[in-house]
Amino acid sequence: MEFRKVFDTIPEQFDKYRPRYCAELFSDLITYAGIGPGKAVLELGPGTGQATDPILDTGCNYHAIELGENLYEMMKRKYGNYPNFSIVNDDFITYDFGDQKFDMIYSAATIQWIPEEIAFSKTFDLLKPGGVLAMMFTKADYKTPNEDLYYKIQQIYSEYFKPETEYKHGSFNYTHAPDYGYVNLEKHEYYGKREFTADEYVAFSGTHCDHIVIPEPYKSKLFDGLRKTVLEAGDKIVFYDTFILFIAKKPL
Repeated sequence: MEFRKVFDTIPEQFDKYRPRYCAELFSDLITYAGIGPGKAVLELGPGTGQATDPILDTGCNYHAIELGENLYEMMKRKYGNYPNFSIVNDDFITYDFGDQKFDMIYSAATIQWIPEEIAFSKTFDLLKPGGVLAMMFTKADYKTPNEDLYYKIQQIYSEYFKPETEYKHGSFNYTHAPDYGYVNLEKHEYYGKREFTADEYVAFSGTHCDHIVIPEPYKSKLFDGLRKTVLEAGDKIVFYDTFILFIAKKPL
């Protein structure tokens, strides 16, 4: 299975434990892009709505394209009653949007799953002149607030982290947007904090694509080891989150 499809195997767990983004990020983005009623917005791969509500709640004409069938079905259950909500279950890489054009296209930890030349060139073509491309993702640091625990966790990983398929993600470069015609590229950072119990941490860890594909018995041993280690540390692990937002515009 492709890594970009593996999240579709755990929709309920994904919905509960994947991180959301801070309100300040969305406030700045909505103001910058002028999103509201009458504006057309496309979200790439919304998952189960980790970055959907603040945009949908502006009253814009919200559209989404989701590759995973189960994630798509959950999005319809959660948001199908909104009059300004629309979603298709298809692959952005190959989907024909016809004559649709958007004032903003945005991605929350999704666009990097698309080959760079397709991601930037296709979004550029789909945007109206002056339209905004927004790309956000989370960098999580659990070493700084739990240094001793961090090193104990690394020992567990070194022993049991044996995924069937190596995860080689990382070639996508957000700063290459100007190479495809975008202008005014900006990077903004916002900050947050999460705390997990041992069980919550294991459930969250189980939403990582390269953890989902770990075969047994290694998967159970890894998660059992993580749970035990966090329990022994007081049943708490803290994450310092950095929410990164790249924004760029299609020229007028």
